[in-house]
Amino acid sequence: MKTEPTTYSIDHLVAENVTHWEGVRNYQARNFMKNDMRIGDDVLFYHSNTKVPGIVGLATVCSKSYPDFFSWDPDSNYFDPKSTKENPRWFMVDVKLKCKLDAVISLHKLKEDPKLIGMTLLNKGSRLSVQPVSDTHYAHIIKAYTI
Repeated sequence: MKTEPTTYSIDHLVAENVTHWEGVRNYQARNFMKNDMRIGDDVLFYHSNTKVPGIVGLATVCSKSYPDFFSWDPDSNYFDPKSTKENPRWFMVDVKLKCKLDAVISLHKLKEDPKLIGMTLLNKGSRLSVQPVSDTHYAHIIKAYTI
């Protein structure tokens, strides 16, 4: 899950411990959350649009997907008048902090790792805020960079 640290950083999650991942307004990213994420799934918490983009923490999905109620609030930046309680257009999940990493696992370092070839994040033009990560890629990142 990618976020700009000026919007919501790993330090915010450290302070809150659990948050809802609201505001996803791309259908493909929404579908990953709505259809594919399950309670207990591991999450790589990634900072984008920063001097050193990369993985900064680990989290876990701790809820089933549910309608993103911010889409119904006209005062929210994520308001969508086409989304209703009866026919929600956008969904979110809750995530819980596992840990903040001691150091950023930089995008540059990830791109140089031959064991991560094919990882969605590393594909040219991959900009989704929610992306799948294979079990193999996740396990390699944990073993190679966090232990």
